[in-house]
Amino acid sequence: MKTKKISIAFALFTPLLFSLSMMAQTSSPAAAKSPGKETNRPVPFHGMVSGVDQKNKTFTISGKEATRVFKVTEKTKILKGAGNATMSDIVDNEEVSGAYWKNPDGSLEAKMVKLGPTDKKTTKPSASATPGPKASP
Repeated sequence: MKTKKISIAFALFTPLLFSLSMMAQTSSPAAAKSPGKETNRPVPFHGMVSGVDQKNKTFTISGKEATRVFKVTEKTKILKGAGNATMSDIVDNEEVSGAYWKNPDGSLEAKMVKLGPTDKKTTKPSASATPGPKASP
């Protein structure tokens, strides 16, 4: 009789334990939404301008795999050299780089556009490469 009560109790509590573990797993998709916030991070781009639409304030970069159309808004920062630039400074066959956001509708909104070739950073010789004066004791 005692073993029968134990087996009945075990049979009742086992599904309860499994349902609790399943409920713990269902909270994981809520945590999976947090990587969606990473889409708010700007994505870098680099290439040659293949087309400009001044009326719609867009420019196109043709790549090896796909052509991307970037929309310029009032929030977009455009730089040329050391100074600021405007949408009218973006022309065909010009090298550009920058960052963009992907909007929910699939359009690409430029956050920052740098016109002209990217600066190649020159490497400075390290301190160990140049011998310095020796200190005398």
